[in-house]
Amino acid sequence: MKDVIIACDFNSKTELMAFLDQFQGESRKPFLKVGMELYYAEGPAIIREIKARGHQIFLDLKLHDIPNTVKKAMAVLSALDVDICNLHAAGTNAMMEAALEGLTRPDGTRPLLIAVTQLTSTSEERMQKDLLIDHPLEEVVLHYAANAKAAGLDGVVCSPLEAGKVKAACGQAFLTITPGVRFADGEVGDQVRVTTPARARELGSDYIVVGRPITQAADPVAAYQRCIAEFLGGEAK
Repeated sequence: MKDVIIACDFNSKTELMAFLDQFQGESRKPFLKVGMELYYAEGPAIIREIKARGHQIFLDLKLHDIPNTVKKAMAVLSALDVDICNLHAAGTNAMMEAALEGLTRPDGTRPLLIAVTQLTSTSEERMQKDLLIDHPLEEVVLHYAANAKAAGLDGVVCSPLEAGKVKAACGQAFLTITPGVRFADGEVGDQVRVTTPARARELGSDYIVVGRPITQAADPVAAYQRCIAEFLGGEAK
């Protein structure tokens, strides 16, 4: 399964709904990412409203705390009926295992759970200088991905540049969700490890997360359709 996820980095329900209203005539309901900015502004109610509109949701809160705290937080998030949620792989295998336990409902169902490896705004130089991680960035990403798989998670967030190698190391069924995607003729912004939608597909991304190239476009619907066409190609329906 492949799809484009729109990063809805808005700070209010009003802004979000004005954006989503532009897609009312579209047969394809966009998959949406709700991050810290919107979730902290509007709370769980915004998730329920988006779900009521028929959208799939990636809840991007990047949990990172002691295992027991993350387990309890995931149990709360599980009740929101989101489709994907995430945490930081740097929280250790014990934290990831606890998160999975908390996320799993009594009937055995749960959202997909993925781990953030290294942010696409992080360069190898910053990782080594600021975080004191002196291994090559790609090696760190692959190690974190292997830990996530060992903990029972469904995949990782990584750069498209690392997606293929994650697949090779962890298997084709292990999901790669990749931010850092920009159109060839667009601005890079604060991202460091970036590529185009078409190239992300070639490299092995299952989902690409695209924010400003769509949300700040003069015609967001056209930008979304372009992204779908470039990433999904003949699979776009």
